[in-house]
Amino acid sequence: MVFQSHHFHCNGQTLHTKIAGPEHATVILMLHGFPEYWAAWEKVGAQLADSFRVVLPDQRGFNLSSKPVEREAYETKHLVADMLALVDQVSPDAPIILCGHDWGASVAYAFAMRHCERVSKLVIANGVHPVCFQKALLAGGPQTDASQYMNVLRAEGSEEQLSRDDFRPLLNMFEKFSAAPWLTDEVKTQYRKAWAQNGALSAMLNWYRGSPMVVPATGAAPKPLPITAEMEEKYRISMPHLLLWGNQDVALLPEARADLPKFCDQLSVVETEEASHWILHEKPEWVASHIKKFVRAA
Repeated sequence: MVFQSHHFHCNGQTLHTKIAGPEHATVILMLHGFPEYWAAWEKVGAQLADSFRVVLPDQRGFNLSSKPVEREAYETKHLVADMLALVDQVSPDAPIILCGHDWGASVAYAFAMRHCERVSKLVIANGVHPVCFQKALLAGGPQTDASQYMNVLRAEGSEEQLSRDDFRPLLNMFEKFSAAPWLTDEVKTQYRKAWAQNGALSAMLNWYRGSPMVVPATGAAPKPLPITAEMEEKYRISMPHLLLWGNQDVALLPEARADLPKFCDQLSVVETEEASHWILHEKPEWVASHIKKFVRAA
């Protein structure tokens, strides 16, 4: 399946987007995370494009999309507004199926909360609901330890560190979290090309710097985050929600999703022991098959 490039003007930004599938079919919008770009979902999306209109954007700051320099430009409200403007153009008259992985999951969750009428079904692959994640981070346990890399990425000068030796440290992030046989020389070349775009690395890191998520230092005293009825209502996922999870993930741990059922009206969870955080690359057929089954269910 060949994806065609398009450029959409969205919320003051230009978003490079790959699209495949029948023009009038139901839209599946698939959002990538860090340090990726639209191709994170390519193998999954290719298996859905016979029946759906598959839309794979480079989110702002990544690859060929706009890269505002201000850190505040990467606050969630702006990222969600980008996607709302994109949805207004690719599916103005019908709700979409929304998918997200990693940071893309964060945007997908926020979009689903704020614009529930525009989403028929939500699919998350190894991503976490913001309240559940913050609770796990503040608890001072294994998830706090596992997320210390976020503070490293937020630090001044991390651009220089990550770009050394032709982006070797950034490539190592893939292999740090699991074996990555899918990371061939050709794939590495494409990632390096995306990261080398003017201003891209700083923009990508500004997703971390612009996030309000608090990551306490290892060993910090635990801080409880009680989940109230008001929080459950405000951060509710009202549409059917599928969570796909690779149990080898060492970046996001099960405790980071433990409270997810409290926020969902219709939650389904499917796990595999054969994938890690990079589940989209490791098990694209498995991911696509479960999305098809979920979307076609009543």
